[in-house]
Amino acid sequence: MAERRTSGTETAPMDEAVPVPSAASGGPVSHAIFRVARAHRMIAGQLLRRVGLHPGQELVMMHLWELGPQRQVDLIRLLDSDAATMTRTIRRLEHAGFVRRRPCLDDKRATLIEPTDASHALRRQVEEIWRQLEELSVGGLDEDERRTTLRVLEGLEERLTLAADHTRSGPESAEPLTGA
Repeated sequence: MAERRTSGTETAPMDEAVPVPSAASGGPVSHAIFRVARAHRMIAGQLLRRVGLHPGQELVMMHLWELGPQRQVDLIRLLDSDAATMTRTIRRLEHAGFVRRRPCLDDKRATLIEPTDASHALRRQVEEIWRQLEELSVGGLDEDERRTTLRVLEGLEERLTLAADHTRSGPESAEPLTGA
């Protein structure tokens, strides 16, 4: 039987439901999303550490491998990140030898971030890690269940993205969104 860490070295059987704290009783789906996201990120981190990456860095690399050299501001937009986080990520990837900076010929104020040859060797490993992560996440589901899961997650992402845009508009528009 699989076990889940509860605190320190204690474990609990995985078939026991995780209790939803009473303060979260108004949002059981949100609580489940939080738990799933945390577990997914933890497993991704364990797998990525084997190749010298931290969660999120592989996403930057995926875009660089796919699109070629990018300005940092474009990576921020692509990954819906912020400048400080992207600066740290690029600096760490640069120190690891996976990216390098070079001047942007079109914009003298900007630099381009490009993947190194060392990062291209890493690509197959990252692709395999994502296959493993996918299998760990949905390996027990049939194709219909996988499609349904993906459709539901994409719908949640779309709804939350709209809500984030809505709440950024200002406090007067921070009412809950209704409808689809």
